[in-house]
Amino acid sequence: MNTPSAASAAGASSCDVVVIGGGPAGATAAALLAERDYRVTLLEKDHHPRFHIGESLLPANLPLLEKLGVADAVKAIGMEKWGAEFVSPWHDHRQTFEFADAMDKSMPMAYQVRRSEFDEILIRNASRRNARVVEGCQVQDVDFLPDNGGVLVQARHDDGRSETLHARFLLDASGRDTFLGNRFKAKQRNKKHNSAAIYAHYSGAERTPGKAAGNITIFWFEHGWFWYIPLADGMTSVGAVAWPYYLKTRNKKPLDQFLQETVALCAPLSERLRHAKLSSPVTATGNYSYVCDRTHGSNYLLLGDAYAFIDPVFSSGVMLAMQGAFVGADTVDTCLRHPQQAAAALKRFDETMRMGPEAFSWFIYRVTNPTLRNMFMGPRNIFRVKEALLSVLAGDVYGKTPIRGPLLLFKGLYYAASLLNFRRTLKAWRMRKHNIRVVDDAGAAMN
Repeated sequence: MNTPSAASAAGASSCDVVVIGGGPAGATAAALLAERDYRVTLLEKDHHPRFHIGESLLPANLPLLEKLGVADAVKAIGMEKWGAEFVSPWHDHRQTFEFADAMDKSMPMAYQVRRSEFDEILIRNASRRNARVVEGCQVQDVDFLPDNGGVLVQARHDDGRSETLHARFLLDASGRDTFLGNRFKAKQRNKKHNSAAIYAHYSGAERTPGKAAGNITIFWFEHGWFWYIPLADGMTSVGAVAWPYYLKTRNKKPLDQFLQETVALCAPLSERLRHAKLSSPVTATGNYSYVCDRTHGSNYLLLGDAYAFIDPVFSSGVMLAMQGAFVGADTVDTCLRHPQQAAAALKRFDETMRMGPEAFSWFIYRVTNPTLRNMFMGPRNIFRVKEALLSVLAGDVYGKTPIRGPLLLFKGLYYAASLLNFRRTLKAWRMRKHNIRVVDDAGAAMN
């Protein structure tokens, strides 16, 4: 990055905040800041509606949608999701969790949504609240002015036009593009987790009858796990999250063939898809988990996946992105209106951004471990442990719900069970170490 002078900003159009990216994090932050009368420009490289994976919301999303004023619009496109089902080849039963059994009984359900529709609702909401939303416009570079002079953002429109904006603050909500993370070389592969995904939509997939028809199902299999997400239009999102060594076995097979062969490795999933038809292109994503070494800096914040991405087994991505956007909007407001309070506000923002991924990561790192799998498949509510676990599954990790004590007990029980089965634990630890290793050319195998 260059170090431009204030004079170089003279020819740029001016605003208070530039937001890079129009996904859930960017659109939410833009709407909230525009509501507070900030001049906000949101730059989105694609045009909505556009395909995106990650269709499963959490109950903790719903209060955020209410605050944004889009709850009814999301309800109109959503499939009601009252719980989550876990299916294991190492157990002879299926385990269903209902969100209504969590500690906080006020959030009993969520939605499954087509992300093309959901994300468009959010970005149009930002526009209605007077944010300037520019689609088909990709940020090329950013330059931070000295002496707290703001930031210059250089962008290029689809038609080839260039635009330069001078803003007081920058929000990077660029998702897995991690615009600032890459610019600052702040993005780091998560050494505790390493996986990739291959996914598509199916028509005619079998659904659970009744109220549970919209529940997400997680299928464990030898090389990782599958998601199974029913959508309101009759489609079902199916994806495999697998270890790098397995994805490398694809070689040069077509993605659709490789996905079908992977599905065949999980008999319960194959049964649900026996009458289904592949109804979308198959997509693959590698290098799944990462984190940036910072959440903010002088005149900028990282939001959502631009800061970190963790394994999607608990469907936490949209909730983490939107929660971060709410806190981020408050932080920007404080920094711009009350700069003397900026340090404290940025500290709170940093704590919040790290809190969410950390709450889920403990479970994610162990979700394929036989001890944790057994605890999921046979939950007990000793001292409200099951209720606390359900609160995490519901995304209730930021509120005042007293889950800390029961979760500590749950983790204690996990470690005790691990010690009692030391040989199995040691074998599982060695297997995980083997599974998360970086495999040469694994990324190439996904292309």
